[in-house]
Amino acid sequence: MAAAGVIRTYDDFVKVHGILLAASGVPPSLHRQLFEKLSTDTFDGGEFFEVEAVEDGRQRRLVLTSDSMEKESRVFLVDHAWTFRLDDARKQIELRSEIVNTGYCFSNTGLKDIVCDLLLEEVPGLAERMASLMCVDIDLTPDAEEQDNSAGVSDENGCKKNVLEIVESEICTAKQRGDDTVRWLELEELDMNDAMLLSLDLPSKFPNLLALSLCGNKLENIETVTHEIIKFKHLKALWLNDNPVIQNSDDHMADAIFEGCSSLEIYNSRFTCKFGEWALGFCGGIYGKDNSGCSHKTDHPLGSMTFLDLSNRFIHNLINKAFSPAKMPSLSHLNLRGNPLDQNSVGELLQLIKGFTCLNALEVEVPGPLGESAVEILESLPNLSLLNGISRSKILESGKHVLDSMLQPRLPEWSSEESLADRVINAMWLYLMNYRLADEEKIDETSVWYVMDELGSALRHSDEPNFRVSPFLYMPDGKLASAISFSILWPTQKVQKGDECTRDFLYGIGEEKQRSARLSAWYHTPQNYFVKQYENHKHKLQSTSFVSPPMKPSTTNSLLRKDGSALRVYTDIPPVEELLARPEFVITSDPKDADIIWTSTQVDEDMKAAAGLTDQQYINQFPFEACLVMKHHLAETVQKVLTPHLFCMTAITCQEQKTDEWYYYYYAEVVNSGFVSEQAHGSPTWLQPTYNLETHLTHLIGEYYVRKRDGLDNLWILKPWNMARTIDTTITGNLSAIIRLMETGPKICQKYIERPALLKGKKFDIRYIVLVRSVDPLEIFLADVFWVRLANNQYSLDKHSFSEYETHFTVMNYRGKLNHMNTPEFVRVFEQEHQVKWLDIHMRAKRMIRSVFESAAVVHPEMQSPKSRAIYGVDVMLDCHFQPKLLEVTYCPDCTRACKYDMEPIFGGGGIVKGRDFYNYVFGCLFLNETNHTSPL
Repeated sequence: MAAAGVIRTYDDFVKVHGILLAASGVPPSLHRQLFEKLSTDTFDGGEFFEVEAVEDGRQRRLVLTSDSMEKESRVFLVDHAWTFRLDDARKQIELRSEIVNTGYCFSNTGLKDIVCDLLLEEVPGLAERMASLMCVDIDLTPDAEEQDNSAGVSDENGCKKNVLEIVESEICTAKQRGDDTVRWLELEELDMNDAMLLSLDLPSKFPNLLALSLCGNKLENIETVTHEIIKFKHLKALWLNDNPVIQNSDDHMADAIFEGCSSLEIYNSRFTCKFGEWALGFCGGIYGKDNSGCSHKTDHPLGSMTFLDLSNRFIHNLINKAFSPAKMPSLSHLNLRGNPLDQNSVGELLQLIKGFTCLNALEVEVPGPLGESAVEILESLPNLSLLNGISRSKILESGKHVLDSMLQPRLPEWSSEESLADRVINAMWLYLMNYRLADEEKIDETSVWYVMDELGSALRHSDEPNFRVSPFLYMPDGKLASAISFSILWPTQKVQKGDECTRDFLYGIGEEKQRSARLSAWYHTPQNYFVKQYENHKHKLQSTSFVSPPMKPSTTNSLLRKDGSALRVYTDIPPVEELLARPEFVITSDPKDADIIWTSTQVDEDMKAAAGLTDQQYINQFPFEACLVMKHHLAETVQKVLTPHLFCMTAITCQEQKTDEWYYYYYAEVVNSGFVSEQAHGSPTWLQPTYNLETHLTHLIGEYYVRKRDGLDNLWILKPWNMARTIDTTITGNLSAIIRLMETGPKICQKYIERPALLKGKKFDIRYIVLVRSVDPLEIFLADVFWVRLANNQYSLDKHSFSEYETHFTVMNYRGKLNHMNTPEFVRVFEQEHQVKWLDIHMRAKRMIRSVFESAAVVHPEMQSPKSRAIYGVDVMLDCHFQPKLLEVTYCPDCTRACKYDMEPIFGGGGIVKGRDFYNYVFGCLFLNETNHTSPL
């Protein structure tokens, strides 16, 4: 190794980056080439690739411009144009966005400086560059303005025609043909208003018109437009798209037009219920301006048609005299995407399509109107060779049910009033990638997100990609502090000149990890499938009816010894060691000698063996308590429905991360023991809709679509399974963001309480302390002391506030300014402000907390252990109707406030509770069967 760790040779590079190279997947044959480009800072992609605009400028793609490129023959460096932590995204993009873009100055900054918690002082031109890269500035560019100004029809000399000139031109052209009849008329984007439409008197000039397009004009009056249109008695197609009259109209306008134009088959690009031969011929390319279909040279005008694109025609009923194998015997390619087809059964549609014996290629949503399984569709249509562009053999071999190859991409959407920063923040989820830093001691708690440069960001998705991209940290000084982040690009297939270069956005993720659902982040996946799955899930939850188990007499006894000797307590929690001052207990530093183990560390069999613990010692945790204290298990416990369950004779171990430590839990497996009822609450009002994204993403997407369809609020909060202090917690209403955030670790997605009860305009939640002596029978107590946690800022639903911690979050022990409020004062102020009685709220909260622990006792009876005693923090928020909502249950909760402040209980009496006595009465309740300052639930 060179002096001071500086990498000078290829061997140095491999020694330092060996693990990173292996993790990146870069073929070993390209390692030397990669080293040479990294050491010389060589970005030569522009010599081999070109970026092209597609989708009307709203997306870009990457094309190979060199003659060809063999598989794994070259490697390219891709710069990171923007690197940030999520909380800083808006701050960075808004900073100095007015400054002209100065190029790549930001992207090559040392990694340590980029991802530090301090915000960079200036990010010149970042908003402009990102807006251009993400194609969200196309309406602001001079080219766009020129295009807007040039809208309309031009003559052969390029001069723009007005509507009168076009009308006269059409009449003259018809006369020159020897036919005075005009049957196809296009008057599009001519600024035509209602008065002009009347003055043209089109029905008199063109009485035999078959197709009329008035798209993109300024027609507004429903009566005026309808009155003129119904004068065309032979009209087959009418396009009024992009006129104000369509936005202002209802079904009455359409009904009037359909009644007056009885032959109309296409209305505003959609098929009417009277569609027939003409509409099919138009979509098959037979009828158009040059051949309007006024006279047929054959009795079977559709007989030679091989390709028919019926996508997005809003067809409800496909069974039609014209749509038949007899009328279209040569049809070989059919596109049915975007049609509800809800008036036909799956069986009827499959039988109809099966009759087209020449049909070998079909495009349709799967799942969709032809069924939920691609495999079953192919089995019903044996002549098909391609389904949604994927070969029959490949689908049958993979058993693939949901097809994603022909999905329409999600393109950025924005309003003209939105700032560049807002546009970028909304669109960035289509482009972002991420990694997490680690050193020898630990992994960073928050991920680093980045956007590749213009070349890398132009790589679009493919299920069969020809390139692969992987992030890579180059450490020129051999240390993490000197690291610079790049992405590495190399071909995985042979690529020819002109080919589009693609990558797999979900590399290594198959259907077992919800691949098809996750593609919804980038594509418009079949909404009807997700909605149906959600509705089935919702029905299952709502069909559950929970009955509280009968109360049983207590079976716990005081541990107080007859000889009066103290119980030895081992603890690693400083407040317990400092404040547990009762003579019945004494602190010991040796866990082997302790009667009671009170620890913040999860105790499993390995720890017991290492520490010399025995089964006779009491421990401040219950077996299987993960069903309460891990967020995804908590939701599953509450939502559990009646299912068969086999009792366990063995146990399997799962490993999940709890902040900085590993949280081990055991989950019972069933072996030959019959059926046991497991029934909890299903969908109680006190639990917001909650989804484990690792298993229930499909249901979440379905509810998102339903709420969007019904105009309901659609704001969600994502929480890691088992992180504390709101680490990696995000509030968003962006579906792509929700799905992409799965990449930073397993999470739940929960409906955000958009309208919580507020205290003087600020959000708050309540921390209750629950003491559990036993699970069976259930013996739980509520500490008389609870405390409120207040946000620092005024609550807001402005989207700019969602990343403001002190607006939307209430835990200020670790960040922000802690503003403690005594509980009696809080209750007094709250009752005065909202004119409610806190006692009513308190009773509802108590019933809810009891229900939570009853759920655990019913669903997980294996929690019961005679040697367990524990306290849990239960966090509760009130909605605007003062109904309690469960946020989470916390193991070994932080009780700093209870120990620091003397508090007066609202209920229970007993006078002031001294903070220094908190653990004295907690231990008294759990181990001595006392009830001082606690209330049984």
